[in-house]
Amino acid sequence: MHGVPFQAHNVLESDELRKAIKDFTSWPTIPQIFLKGEFIGGCDILLEKHQNGELIEDLKKIGIKSKILAEMEEDMKNKKD
Repeated sequence: MHGVPFQAHNVLESDELRKAIKDFTSWPTIPQIFLKGEFIGGCDILLEKHQNGELIEDLKKIGIKSKILAEMEEDMKNKKD
């Protein structure tokens, strides 16, 4: 939806890796979301950030322009023309 390239790693394939990621983040659930190596939270946090617009700002901070923002800007530009 935001047009962001991503990587996914199935930590459920390894009990050791699953425990390590939970210990690393102190977050009890999987999946876990990271932006440029910084832990953001789980799916619930990501959804909340998407719904309230914070995700667009978080992406902007790391140099990624959300597809949603680009489309909104294009729509505003077209309305002016």
